[in-house]
Amino acid sequence: MPEQPLSLWRQFGYACGMLGWSIMINIIAVMLIYFYIPPNNSGMSQLIPQVAVLGIFTLLSLIAASGRLLDAVTDPLVAYWSDRSHHPGGRRIPFLRVAILPSVFFGILIFLPLEYAESYRNVWWLAIIQACFYFSITVYIIPYNALLPELAPGSQAKVRLSTWLSLAFVLGIIVSSQTPALASLIQSGFNIQNRHMAFQLAIGGLYVLAGGFMLVPIFSIDEQRDCYGQPATIPLKEAFRHILANRNFLIFISADFAYFVCLTIISSGMLYFVKVLLFLDEGIGGAVMGVMVLFSLLFYPLVVRLSGYMEKRKLMIWSLLTLGAALMALFFLGKGPLPPRVQIFGFALIVAVPSAFLGILPYALIAEIAEQDGNHTGQQKEAMFFAVRNFSTKLGQTVGIMAFAILTLLGKDPFNDLGIRLAAVFGGLLCILAGLIFTRFKEP
Repeated sequence: MPEQPLSLWRQFGYACGMLGWSIMINIIAVMLIYFYIPPNNSGMSQLIPQVAVLGIFTLLSLIAASGRLLDAVTDPLVAYWSDRSHHPGGRRIPFLRVAILPSVFFGILIFLPLEYAESYRNVWWLAIIQACFYFSITVYIIPYNALLPELAPGSQAKVRLSTWLSLAFVLGIIVSSQTPALASLIQSGFNIQNRHMAFQLAIGGLYVLAGGFMLVPIFSIDEQRDCYGQPATIPLKEAFRHILANRNFLIFISADFAYFVCLTIISSGMLYFVKVLLFLDEGIGGAVMGVMVLFSLLFYPLVVRLSGYMEKRKLMIWSLLTLGAALMALFFLGKGPLPPRVQIFGFALIVAVPSAFLGILPYALIAEIAEQDGNHTGQQKEAMFFAVRNFSTKLGQTVGIMAFAILTLLGKDPFNDLGIRLAAVFGGLLCILAGLIFTRFKEP
């Protein structure tokens, strides 16, 4: 066990890493589709041909899916290497050190296309660079998350540290969602005519900032002092089989997957919701995401308190069902009698409540599942559990981007917007299904 409880400042330092990689992955969720296949009233040209492959897939959706095929191999490998590491600096921190610079570098390159017109060269470039970025960020995320069970012994300690992590993650969403507003500020301040260039400068600055946050845990966490785990000895195939045989864990990741599909649809679609459905300035999207996240923070103390005497399972079910219903209501956005700003900010306030629960509880639940498994088997495979969860999370983000990109074929422009509306319905139905599946979960 750790020599002493993790101090508040070291908890904050650990959470800074989450803030950094949250900014990175959420910039992709917010900007990737909008940057490469913008609506016709955005002032930007389309960079990837909007053609259907096999009658349904767009090129951008296939690029997103290809990255997950690589993750299916790299995620468990990184986890396996981390769990078995005998590095004198620890099983996790050395991985964090080597991952930061490549993550920043390849993250910026994602938004530097080879040509600024529709081009298949951009397709190949984006596929290769995205794969490099996701491998780099995986080397950071999986060992980082695997620290959680050791840094917070006990159920309530895990909930408290998970609250910090959730706060950091949603702050990352706020920061990334300000990209359009930051780009507008740069464009007007430096008299830049090219909208793509303004976005690139904004994104580049945010990636450098994110890399700085990712450095903080390296200096605030000492594995020799704060952790107690021992390197695992179980072979990769056997460890993977044990984890996938854990029924509770499979139920958990199915719900977690659905949540990230919904979150990605909201993030990817927000600029379209405000620009196409409501005819508002795209900068409003960042304000909406900010209001949603900040309002959810008001419910964090309630989450911590309720998780102390209510089953986390029931809280998760209620949250998934509520989020699903709210997302489906987006189908009618722009069609009601209320003013456009009232509609979109009203949605943000409603979604904020279940988002508070879904932001905190999953980290605590997976840490409990991993710790319970380690106590039962005598093999501490935290990184492997988080690798499968990380793959499920990224798969959810990918499915969200794919679904949104595919459905844009049915309409993504003013007065031709069916695809945008159906994307919200798809996410809502998936989230409701996940809530029903989670009724089979058994509290650790």
